[in-house]
Amino acid sequence: MGRVVLVTGISRDVGRRFARAATSDPSIDRVIGVDVVPPRGDIGDVSFVRADIRSPVIAKVLAKEDVDTVVHMSVIATPGSAGGRNTMKELNVMGTMQLLAACQKSPMVERLVVKSTTTMYGASSRDPAMFTEDMGPKRLPNSGYAKDVYEVEGYVRGFARRRPDVTVTTIRAANVIGPHVVSPITSYFRLPVLPRVLGFDARLQFLHEDDLLAVLKHAVVDGVPGTFNVAGDGVLMLSQAIRRLRKPSVPMPGLAVGRLGSVLRQARVADFSPEQLGFLTFGRGVDTTRMRDVLGFEPRFTTASAFADFGVSLGVPLRGEVLEPAPRGAVHV
Repeated sequence: MGRVVLVTGISRDVGRRFARAATSDPSIDRVIGVDVVPPRGDIGDVSFVRADIRSPVIAKVLAKEDVDTVVHMSVIATPGSAGGRNTMKELNVMGTMQLLAACQKSPMVERLVVKSTTTMYGASSRDPAMFTEDMGPKRLPNSGYAKDVYEVEGYVRGFARRRPDVTVTTIRAANVIGPHVVSPITSYFRLPVLPRVLGFDARLQFLHEDDLLAVLKHAVVDGVPGTFNVAGDGVLMLSQAIRRLRKPSVPMPGLAVGRLGSVLRQARVADFSPEQLGFLTFGRGVDTTRMRDVLGFEPRFTTASAFADFGVSLGVPLRGEVLEPAPRGAVHV
């Protein structure tokens, strides 16, 4: 008897494509996708259920479908995609709380996989060279996506303590990049001219979109408990990334970049939130030793080759990079 997997956030591309990819695994019998609106693309053999995870109805879905594995992917990164900051907060934090409450009451649930992000570490001048999983942010986030992720992970840890019989895996993914990804960082690199903070050169780590799907499926199938940083090997400096895209950049004082970012954000051209500005100033590095030694996962793409694949989608083949082919039948996010 194979697993019955419920995936939240299926209306967005990353959730939809992961759910569809999961149906091809022989150890998975059924995949149920949940969201408040239907997905826009083809979901193949995935069963769609219209439900809001902020509502107690999600508990009824778990019971009716005999779900034993939950993959939580509906944490939203930008207010614009959620209809405003208040709605974003409700979806991210209140939605997670309601989902975890439903999982706690369900005797069938055996496994929980949460897609988190290294954004929870923040970005500041006091950061270590590499964050390990047992470290927290040097400065606690007080607003935005980073605060939501920090709170979500806290609730997940509480759930793990209350239900020690459930295998809980938290994937802290580095910035996901690739030909099909729309995110604050890819929107930044798609600008015709790239503003930079004068006097700083941020350290960047990326995770290719195919590797994100692969590590989530690995977590579902293998069931290794714990929290894991997941990123491609190596680091790119922001200046290197800009040169590889062959785009002009304009060094500006941090205050000026922040003001420009506010204009771009209001025009919905790119998301320049304060946390994004911090990331483009200081960057972030994470240690992935546990990813290999404990989780048993190895990304196919390095940070450099993941960025190169993204560059190709912009019509800029990056010299000197060997693009690793995606496995046959791969589904992109």
